[in-house]
Amino acid sequence: MSRWVTSGLGIGIGAVLTMTVAMQQARGVTADAATAMAGLFLEVVIAPEIDAGAREVLAAKKNLRVLETGAMPDPAAAGRTARLLSGGFLLQGRDVAAVGEGDLKIVTERSPSAQEVKDMLFAFTVAKHVKSNAIVYAKEGATVGIGAGQMSRVDSSRIAAEKAAEAARAAGLPESLAAGSVVASDAFFPFADGLLAAAAAGASAVIQPGGSVRDQEVIDAANREGLAMVFTGTRHFRH
Repeated sequence: MSRWVTSGLGIGIGAVLTMTVAMQQARGVTADAATAMAGLFLEVVIAPEIDAGAREVLAAKKNLRVLETGAMPDPAAAGRTARLLSGGFLLQGRDVAAVGEGDLKIVTERSPSAQEVKDMLFAFTVAKHVKSNAIVYAKEGATVGIGAGQMSRVDSSRIAAEKAAEAARAAGLPESLAAGSVVASDAFFPFADGLLAAAAAGASAVIQPGGSVRDQEVIDAANREGLAMVFTGTRHFRH
């Protein structure tokens, strides 16, 4: 159960949550880590443990909420999730799928580079936690554009591309952050348009579950654009 370790304002609708969570081992936030974080715009820090030195550093930051969780839950543990509906609810298994390099099936003429594979696995993991329809652009281990919650997958792809372009403009960079990135889709591309939007933004590789009746059309489009593409055989579903 989480507990407050510094006082602050309640978390309201629209608050930006910045989470510090150790995924492999429950590690605490040290004074050095807190000092590095203090230079960023943060509203919330969540961690398994906050040591005394870190608390002192974070307490000096105005309007910052700090939560200590204790032991972190196992993200791979099976369970159920519920969504309320009018007159009932939807109960479904938790998305505990973890895709590794050995699960990838190369379906294009060009094979992805080692860096592209790393970025694709990262982007596909991020897509797991983004509301469907989810499209994630990533490059060198970081997200550069995310499109979420659209009814049309191509719209999510276009939104993610525009976010990457906006970030580049804000940073004064000469080209979009999407240039040379990889793209992850939480479910298959039903048409080639979403993939073509990614190619137009400068993406070089795509990771998606596959399984559409139009998979071959999407593969053909990827080959024409010179993209590398892999299928995972596993889809994510955050609704």
